Amino acid sequence: MNDTNTPIHFERSHDILINATPSAVLDYVCNPNSWPEWLAASHHIDSEDRPLRKGDHFVEKWHTKTGEAILNWSVTDCEPGKYWIGETYTDFLGTIIVRYDVTDTDGQTRFTRTVINPSRPKAATDKMIAAMDEEAKIALANIKRNVEMS
Repeated sequence: MNDTNTPIHFERSHDILINATPSAVLDYVCNPNSWPEWLAASHHIDSEDRPLRKGDHFVEKWHTKTGEAILNWSVTDCEPGKYWIGETYTDFLGTIIVRYDVTDTDGQTRFTRTVINPSRPKAATDKMIAAMDEEAKIALANIKRNVEMS
């Protein structure tokens, strides 16, 4: 907890334009087997190899500064071609929610990835936020490249 023992709500969004349909982008990112291709922290997924839908579950092995974390994810909501929401829990960050939104923007797709910690034990530092922003920039560029090449 922070100094007042009050959990902190944290939310960070990043977006990119991709030359593909909203469905193609969302189907790629909501298949967790693609995550190690574009997300540096993700290095092993135990999931069916398909876009996951509401009620589906999967396991991710995730690199942290202190080692490896096993994340048990649930897809809590989804509308194909529009958005996807997954949720997990860690002892060190509490609940983690990821939301992927896609919208058609003049023939391109705006992909937005939002990470939410609704009850983070302590505030993210400026250094942590800068690192998250840099990782997101790389991840989104990887998604763009991979989707546009397929």
